[in-house]
Amino acid sequence: MIRKVTLGLVCICGTFISLETSAQIGTGQLDGRVNTINTAVPFLRISPDARSGAMGDVGVAISPDANAMYWNLSKLPFAPVKSAVSVTYTPWLKELVNDVFLANVSGYTQLDELQAVSASLRYFSLGNIEFTDITGGSLGNYRPREFAFDAGYARKLSDHFSVGVALRYIYSNLASGQNANGQAIRAGKTIAGDVSAFYTKDFEKDDGTVNTLNLGLALTNLGGKVSYTQSAQNKDFIPSNLGLGAAYTVGLDEYNKLTFALDINKLLVPTPDSARKYQEKGVVEGIFSSFGDAPGGFKEELQELMYSVGMEYWYNDQFAVRAGYFNENKNKGNRKYFTAGIGVKYDIFGLNFSYLVPSGSGIQRNPLSNTLRFTLTFDLVRRDEPSRSGF
Repeated sequence: MIRKVTLGLVCICGTFISLETSAQIGTGQLDGRVNTINTAVPFLRISPDARSGAMGDVGVAISPDANAMYWNLSKLPFAPVKSAVSVTYTPWLKELVNDVFLANVSGYTQLDELQAVSASLRYFSLGNIEFTDITGGSLGNYRPREFAFDAGYARKLSDHFSVGVALRYIYSNLASGQNANGQAIRAGKTIAGDVSAFYTKDFEKDDGTVNTLNLGLALTNLGGKVSYTQSAQNKDFIPSNLGLGAAYTVGLDEYNKLTFALDINKLLVPTPDSARKYQEKGVVEGIFSSFGDAPGGFKEELQELMYSVGMEYWYNDQFAVRAGYFNENKNKGNRKYFTAGIGVKYDIFGLNFSYLVPSGSGIQRNPLSNTLRFTLTFDLVRRDEPSRSGF
């Protein structure tokens, strides 16, 4: 039996991160038409913490915290807190549904002055779906769900530079047990890895305050393709990504500091072509070809870059105000939004909140409108030295 709702659900999962999902009618050459790069398990590219979520989704080079596992694991040996845990809850697509959410728990511990280990679990629920056959008859209710479990290790190589590696198990169960076109639908499973690097340097000023420059690089979700049927010939790519980041923190005085950050991201996934030959590529070929396979040439390759800018102000390491902006080209998904949020910290506990406001042209009912994120942080073991920034 062919389940109408399931087919629609698969489409939503593949495009829910786009602001103009309903306006994008397929992929094709450039020339004014959309050519969005679609992947399986797109929940892996949803920002899982409210701090970065309030700063336009920057995170590759901002100061390390318990959510570094997602952005750049290699930051953790430089974290001001020896061990910390973060818990985040994000209602997703609130303008369309009320039971879709992303939950994330992440934590780390420093083994010594040079090494740190980290782990995290992301769980994405797509709510309650009613299955029907081709005649509209009910096949019961189902709760599609996806999750990813990560574990990683990071190490300092010098006083200013560190590297990190991570492994990730990915599970995606959208319609297991159902049938589509005579084929049984099963859960998609794969393994992926991250490789990252981080550079940081302090610049002490004459008045005793300190400015800090951070640079980061992260290759994330490098792994096998995913299939939802046993006999699938062309499996779907997962959202492998290259992220470059820079952040500069200005110590205004003893109590005030201000950080400016920029991230540039590019999916390491082949660009769709009219003949759909991109689906036949292997993982390694797909990664390397993603830098030069756009049908529209170099101009279209540049349009595949996503930009995030963010700002964070701290007062006495206890109260933070954040803002940012995310931009994606109109032919590559057209996600454009402002973000804002606040953070407070008391003793070992912290609370972050972020709010998303879409911008630019889009569908009348924007699926990302009013997106909220809530993050709780807990410092389990603190160092004797004071915090440099963030939590």
